[in-house]
Amino acid sequence: MSGKYPPGMIKKSLLCWLLLSPIVIAVLFPFAVMISTALKPATEVMIYPPAWLPSTPRWQNFVDMWKATDFGSALWNSIFVSVSATIVALVVAIPAAYAMARFRFAGKSVFRQFLLITQMLSPIVLVLGLFRLAAGFGMIDTHGALILAYAAFNIAFAVWMLQSYFATIPRDLEEAAWLEGAGRWRAAIVVFLPLATPAMAVTAIFTFINAWNEFVVALTLLRSKEGFTLPIQVFGLVGGRYTVEWDQVMAATLVATLPVSILFAWLQRFLVRGLALGAVK
Repeated sequence: MSGKYPPGMIKKSLLCWLLLSPIVIAVLFPFAVMISTALKPATEVMIYPPAWLPSTPRWQNFVDMWKATDFGSALWNSIFVSVSATIVALVVAIPAAYAMARFRFAGKSVFRQFLLITQMLSPIVLVLGLFRLAAGFGMIDTHGALILAYAAFNIAFAVWMLQSYFATIPRDLEEAAWLEGAGRWRAAIVVFLPLATPAMAVTAIFTFINAWNEFVVALTLLRSKEGFTLPIQVFGLVGGRYTVEWDQVMAATLVATLPVSILFAWLQRFLVRGLALGAVK
């Protein structure tokens, strides 16, 4: 290792990791407790003094949780709603962000400020209005209402993220395509959008996570257990019960984090590139 890196860089790296270690520990500690509790037998979950590691890992907790909560149905509902909301948000946000990055029009700066202000509103403030709106259209207890609500909450964020990145893509590339006979739409699709893939991937990740983790709107609009998403299903293991099976709760929480973790691992290269380049204008 010393042959590849100079001693000064090694010392600097060790110092940085030493300074960052409290943050790393604070971030990883809840996940360590979650994994440990998910693998413990029920008799070891609440013992005192607490045992940090299970005496024997009990993988049956995941099977029991899956059967007791109909977890598969909730998992599919969350995937369907989150992916659909992400697609709808991107379909609306990409043309809007392109227009903001490439065209000049009256009120452009005001519109940008409006997008920023909308991010200060919490969805819980709008829950009553959303419920009455969904009831008026007969969409209570439907995934369609949830998809439209999640997409609407994330469109402003998606436009804000995308337009700052789109502005960094040189116009010369599109103009070269125009000289070759391509129209504006063809140049945007063939030349512009492939270059904007990192930004779209980053925006898709954050939009997906926002929809995946949302609880209040789903609890307000959904009624039947068959349509519940994961946050409501996991909450059902805790809320309104005299005895909480914490081993099953942690097993459900662990499984619920896997799709987001897989998505992050799959799109990691786009995430780093998109965040780095999107910050430079």
